[in-house]
Amino acid sequence: MASKMMRASQMTHGGMSLRVQLILLQALIVAVVTLIAGVTAGVIQAHTVRDAYEDRMLAVAQSIASMPAVLDAFDDADPSATMQPLAETIRRASDLTYVVIADADGIRFSHPNPDLIGKKVSTSAAVPLSGEIYMGTQTGTLGPSWRVKVPVFDGSDVIGTVSVGILESQGTGEFVGNLAWIIGAMLAAVVLGIFGSAWVTAVIRRRIQLLEPHEIAALVRNQETTLHGLSEGVITVDAEGTITLANDAAARLLGADAGELTGAAAADVLDEELLAVLRDGEDAGRPVIVGSHVLVARGTGSRVDGEPVDATLLLRDHTELHDVVRRVEAADAIIAFRRRAGLPKGLSAETLDRTATALAQHPDSSAAELAEVLGMSRVSARRYLEHLASTGRAARSLDYSTKGRPGTRYRTIETVSQGVRD
Repeated sequence: MASKMMRASQMTHGGMSLRVQLILLQALIVAVVTLIAGVTAGVIQAHTVRDAYEDRMLAVAQSIASMPAVLDAFDDADPSATMQPLAETIRRASDLTYVVIADADGIRFSHPNPDLIGKKVSTSAAVPLSGEIYMGTQTGTLGPSWRVKVPVFDGSDVIGTVSVGILESQGTGEFVGNLAWIIGAMLAAVVLGIFGSAWVTAVIRRRIQLLEPHEIAALVRNQETTLHGLSEGVITVDAEGTITLANDAAARLLGADAGELTGAAAADVLDEELLAVLRDGEDAGRPVIVGSHVLVARGTGSRVDGEPVDATLLLRDHTELHDVVRRVEAADAIIAFRRRAGLPKGLSAETLDRTATALAQHPDSSAAELAEVLGMSRVSARRYLEHLASTGRAARSLDYSTKGRPGTRYRTIETVSQGVRD
């Protein structure tokens, strides 16, 4: 609960959580990309709608301008009698706003409003009368419209024009109808993008163990401290037996380069004793000699229930301490030679014999353990044990399994010799 409150406090002071930031950033990208795609689609759709109408109007206008009935009607006394029914039939069949046929003077022979037949057209017909095709937007008697005007030829002469069009509002209405589908698709894409962003964010956070940025930064700092600041060697190995981390101290103790150790197979760079500690695990610590170094190795074990797992190997250099112990033992031997003649003040021969007997029966004991056997204080037991060691009747050894400073254990010289002979 405390850790959750701490994380919540850190998130409050640090702003939005990584999860929220990732979702918002991805949602923003999705929205911007969707908006750009939607605007582009809308522009394309607007041009597509207009192009489609212009193609239809051009086809209708050209077909009317080339119809024999229309060409013959220009010579009739009442051209509108033929042209008006024909134009209206084509207009309704083609879903157009108007079809207007006019002569070279601009006099209408057809129009959706019959009252305007026989009157001059309201917009310029200069382009079709010059023999060219006009496409564009103009405002006529029915309002702004998209229109196509084509010339009517009698041989090489232009004898009239055919104007076909739809109201601009009709084309715009069709575009707006299509635009609604585009907007709906855009909204659906944004919603799907947000859900996709949430899923991607969840995957990323699982990959980084649900850590926040400040926690990742702290881990990086801690790793830098581990790599360069610790005096103990640290080596981590993955389940496949590949070294994933080796700090500077480990490289120095093993006589290798940290860069060479990382990524190498543990079996290729560690000797058998270190591999055994790494594989089997060692909580108390096991003395191991590597080159000129006397190391105490601890390991977490590389297997759990028979399955390979990540493991860590810790190495502590006890070379200097080992040298000090050897010097102390040499000095003790000299002192023991000089004190063989008598007992120091405060020690009794009877208690000394009891201590020696108990030590022979309980070899490799500490002062506290032997004091319990003899029923005396730990300080008194240590004095007698130290006297036995200083007179050459017992030997000391360091106990690395204790936490903190190594402890001292004692064995009689006879027991040590018997172990050597065995």
